[in-house]
Amino acid sequence: AQNVTVDEIMTAYKQACQKLNCKQIPKLLKQIQAFEDLAPRIDCLDLKGEKLDYKACEALEEIFKRVQFKIVDLEQTSLDEDGASALFDMIEYYESATHLNISFNRHIGTRGWQAAAHMMRKTNCLQHLDARNTPLLDHSAPFVARALRISSSLVVLHLENASLSGRPLMLLATALKMNMNLRELYLADNKLNGLQDSAQLGNLLKFNCYIQILDLRNNHILDSGLAYLCEGLKEQRKGLVTLVLWNNQLTHTGMAYLGMTLPHTQSLETLNLGHNPIGNEGVRNLKNGLIGNRSVLRLGLASTKLTCEGAVAVAEFIAESPRLLRLDLRENEIKTGGLMALSLALKVNHSLLRLDLDREPKKESVKSFIETQKALLGEIQNGCKRNFILAREQEEKEQKLQQSASMPEITATELPEEDPVEDGQNGDAASPPDEGEEAEEAPTASENGAAEDDGGDGTDSDSDTDEEADAGLETKDLSETQQRPDAATVVTVPHLPPSPEELRDRPPPLRIAEEPRCDAGAGNPATCQGNERRISVSSPGRGRKIFVVTRVESLPERVAGDADAAKPAEPQSPAPAAQPELPALRANGAVPDSAAGSTTAPAAPSTGRAAGACENATLDTPLPNGLKTDFARALPETSSDPDGKGGSCAAEHELSCSKDERELEELLLEASQDAGQEPL
Repeated sequence: AQNVTVDEIMTAYKQACQKLNCKQIPKLLKQIQAFEDLAPRIDCLDLKGEKLDYKACEALEEIFKRVQFKIVDLEQTSLDEDGASALFDMIEYYESATHLNISFNRHIGTRGWQAAAHMMRKTNCLQHLDARNTPLLDHSAPFVARALRISSSLVVLHLENASLSGRPLMLLATALKMNMNLRELYLADNKLNGLQDSAQLGNLLKFNCYIQILDLRNNHILDSGLAYLCEGLKEQRKGLVTLVLWNNQLTHTGMAYLGMTLPHTQSLETLNLGHNPIGNEGVRNLKNGLIGNRSVLRLGLASTKLTCEGAVAVAEFIAESPRLLRLDLRENEIKTGGLMALSLALKVNHSLLRLDLDREPKKESVKSFIETQKALLGEIQNGCKRNFILAREQEEKEQKLQQSASMPEITATELPEEDPVEDGQNGDAASPPDEGEEAEEAPTASENGAAEDDGGDGTDSDSDTDEEADAGLETKDLSETQQRPDAATVVTVPHLPPSPEELRDRPPPLRIAEEPRCDAGAGNPATCQGNERRISVSSPGRGRKIFVVTRVESLPERVAGDADAAKPAEPQSPAPAAQPELPALRANGAVPDSAAGSTTAPAAPSTGRAAGACENATLDTPLPNGLKTDFARALPETSSDPDGKGGSCAAEHELSCSKDERELEELLLEASQDAGQEPL
């Protein structure tokens, strides 16, 4: 119902009680008055212990039709068949609860269970059903089994002490083989035997890999039944996390089966074997299986008739285990020798956070040993505290690492002088590309002979680099970089001038915003080896790459235009690198004014006729210093208006041809002067 008030609910309930001639429930009236926010589900409707006959249940409909709850607690409410079936129909129709407790109602009968099964099948919101001490007998079990087979929404099912042994368990286990929603199944105190019942449970474990908790405490599984369960456990590649076998008369024979099974289980984390007469021999049978297991984190061995000999076997397992978190050894006769073994094991174990032992020392024939036991108990406690502190520090460290991994950085470092030729050879040999994108980038950089500079824009060749540039740029010392374990790969780009064919065919190159150190005028690698600038790029999940910027050049407009027409411009991240050594390029307009890091759009290509004419004029111009005419292809041309839109073909042709000649002479003259000043 919409826009309901507490007064309306109270009035409706009282009128229903008068109409049905039944007593109002004071406990219920108090809870209704305490209701505050009625829009979402209210936490709990608690009717535990109240006697609910059919009329009282009918009166509750006035509440259920107006309000929904998370928990509806009907424990020990003396429900009969009529009342139970009426209540379950209401809860199913109004979707009143996500957690329903019908424990300790022994007389709901077949019709009650039939209505409960219908509710389980039809209600999408019911996730937790608690039916402890509510018998599910032979004639009622088929309804519940059918509901569980048709993938009900139940996640948790409590059926402790529900008289399941025999046919009811067979029907339930068969139905649950196909159920993919149930995660927790509690079957304690059902007198399950070691033959037929255990065989059904073993079959269930073979076929259902969704149940995570199976609680079988206080049954009669015996060693024969454990053999069936182990057959199913071997098939559990994922799924079962907790297995409780407390008080099932298991002995050392059953531990031999379990010891052979444990190395095959991959999901089991909690194993509780408490209150079984396992003895020292049983722990020895279990030890090798536990050492070979890679998943068990919690082990319960309380009251398993262990002495010092068994404690030594357990200590061997503790010393070998890198993951055990908790171990329960209470109610065992472990004296000085066993405590000494456990204390020594804890000195080499760094994972165990809790080791439960009896607080009071055991009686010894030598009185001084009692004091020794107290001291050893203190040492064991201190060892667990130490491991707890270490675990907390490790957790904090991992959180910091996760935060730093989410903010990768680009580091720019200057390397000492090296021979570029040797470095390039080593880098090419030592840097196989990690992914398809990097496989394209590496040959592109080596073909170009230089990393292209786009007026200070960040790298746009890889998806990670945009995030890196956004996260910020840091400058780090080389020694720090070399100490990093991932500083593995170094790539140096050789200084070979590109041929015209390569310029036309190559994909857009890797752009790295960094300050160039020299202009390799004649393509001589020796002229700028001392002033190289290297860029180290790191990203999560990849090795650190170091690129060397040896020359800066832009694509000819026609090539850049073709590339831009084929691929829309990607947003590029800003980088704070400045370029003080290129004043002539800035003056001529070859480098955009936004070199400080603003996002720029590439200049649009001019028409084919103008581009061809400019290219011919450039090639016909005599070049100073004996440079080849091919070098002119790599020289930048003036970009058109800042919007990235090209002007008219004729106007651009007239302006650019004469201006290009002057700019070309100035640029090449400066390049030759810089090359002459560099030490050879």
